[in-house]
Amino acid sequence: MAQHCEICGKSPQFGNKVSHAHNISRRRWNVNLRPVRAVLGGTQRRIRVCASCLKAGKVVKPKVRTAVKA
Repeated sequence: MAQHCEICGKSPQFGNKVSHAHNISRRRWNVNLRPVRAVLGGTQRRIRVCASCLKAGKVVKPKVRTAVKA
């Protein structure tokens, strides 16, 4: 599964892991993705968005339906 946000397109960044002895090896910083139920084009879908998009309010969540007792 691709590690990218479906709203902003943020994806993993790559760099070096540097030890105290200055040994260098490659590493990657993954995106903080969260599966959420969102409204896209008038329909509900489960999408994976980064936490910064959730905090910024870029995701429109569906209204919560409550059960009505008859």
